[in-house]
Amino acid sequence: MKIFFRDAESIDFCPVRDVFDRIGNKWVALVLLTLGQEESPMRYNQLYEAIGTISQKMLTATLKNLQEDGLISRQMYPEIPPRVDYALTATGRSLLPHLYNLAAWASEHMRDAGGRQRPAAGE
Repeated sequence: MKIFFRDAESIDFCPVRDVFDRIGNKWVALVLLTLGQEESPMRYNQLYEAIGTISQKMLTATLKNLQEDGLISRQMYPEIPPRVDYALTATGRSLLPHLYNLAAWASEHMRDAGGRQRPAAGE
């Protein structure tokens, strides 16, 4: 399986790049991991409180993007007040072991980076 592309024409079809474009922002992994810790779906406020440091606007946008990507499902119930539950889809659940591995790798190796700054692009 070829996963890295060197020519300019095929770079847009690199599957690894596509995955990181979708899950590489600050909040996606936290939302997925939070949903993955629960056996049952979570309501918006439960997610918001569990993550703690995310704004409501960013949580709403992240949930919408994850739903569009097929990683979470959104179930709305016609109640008053309205109830909306979020849960991982099978595709989202299949991503969890990879996120756990990435988190373990980061925990082990990013500590070594300490206060060092990243080199500028091209260095």
